[in-house]
Amino acid sequence: MVHALLLQMLVILATARACGLLLRHLGQPAVVGEMAAGFVLGPVVFGALFPQWHAQLFAADSLPALSSLSTLGLVLFMFIVGAELRAPDGVRAQLREAGAVGALGVLLPMVLGLAVSPWLHPLAPAGVGFWPFALFMAAAMSITAFPVMARILKDRGMSQTRLGRLALGSAAIADVFAWIVLALVVALTGAGEGAWGLAKTTLGLVALMALAFGLLKPLYAWLLRRYAADGLPSVNVLAALMIGLLACAALTEWLGLHAVFGAFVFGACLPRDDHLLRTLTERLEYASVVILMPIFFALAGLNTRADAFVGAGLGALALILAVAVVGKVVGGALGARIAGYGWRDSMAAGALMNARGLMELIVMKVGLDAGLIGPELFTMLLVMAIVTTVMTSPLLSLFAGRAAAGDAPHTRGARSP
Repeated sequence: MVHALLLQMLVILATARACGLLLRHLGQPAVVGEMAAGFVLGPVVFGALFPQWHAQLFAADSLPALSSLSTLGLVLFMFIVGAELRAPDGVRAQLREAGAVGALGVLLPMVLGLAVSPWLHPLAPAGVGFWPFALFMAAAMSITAFPVMARILKDRGMSQTRLGRLALGSAAIADVFAWIVLALVVALTGAGEGAWGLAKTTLGLVALMALAFGLLKPLYAWLLRRYAADGLPSVNVLAALMIGLLACAALTEWLGLHAVFGAFVFGACLPRDDHLLRTLTERLEYASVVILMPIFFALAGLNTRADAFVGAGLGALALILAVAVVGKVVGGALGARIAGYGWRDSMAAGALMNARGLMELIVMKVGLDAGLIGPELFTMLLVMAIVTTVMTSPLLSLFAGRAAAGDAPHTRGARSP
């Protein structure tokens, strides 16, 4: 079993690195290549070309170990995302502008997602009610990949421009809205436990928020002031952070939500400290991104279906792509226009909001685990996530131009999402 796991990780990491380097050479964030690597390792490509090798390498009885490592990677990644969402400069100063872009960048794709759900609901697993499915599709259409957007802006030297600060603040606000909706959708399913499951999940989520921001936030603020005043936590302090993280993740898993919700909430409740964030990134996130997240991408690829685009599947994929792109680009652009930006900058802001990347895959995984979508829709949403993320850089060049990068000082490179 250990030999099989090591061989799986060897193939997964090598494929992810190769695809990531290839896509970076083509001007795309490495995460796009890693997402594509998962697709390549799935039944659509590897399974179709070499079915016997694919069946041996990814035998069903060997997947639980990969799944556990994947969940750990997600928990660590979402912990950093939660801590980082408060970090970008200008979020508070541009709250009104970012709020307009973030709100419309969520509301319009949500409305469009609800509107097309009657046509997509027949693709849902048997027994899934219309409204839980429709609300999940609304949430899936409205997500923005904050880490991918941050990386694109850093690479272009636009993080400190007015447009860059607007986009980062808007993505932070949009993702908070979308994750709240997604949590409520998963709570609505009640984890199959009826009214008791719904009540347990909803009330438990409220209790977790109160616990995190009422007790854990001041407790960890004191701990970090007392033992990590320079933002460099010792081994014991880092262990205390991991205990809080895993406790919150385990609690949301028990509540019928996904562990990523607890990880996100715990990260968000930590005190804002750029030195601490940098240390957490160096000690935790790089290992998560390099080693564990490619396993998540590979498992996502294994959940795809080669026949997802047969017959009406192509029409459904086209509908999902149209709703995803129009909702985000138009919604974000209208929000920026309301905030007083010109049309070119507004369309650039909309293009940035259209980046979905890894965050969309996490949403899809939550929906798949909750039984809200099946392999066919999972495959379509994966293609949508890759396509919309690939579109971001070309659309930004079209609307904002490369000259926009000259308005900002070049800053230290961000992490690769």
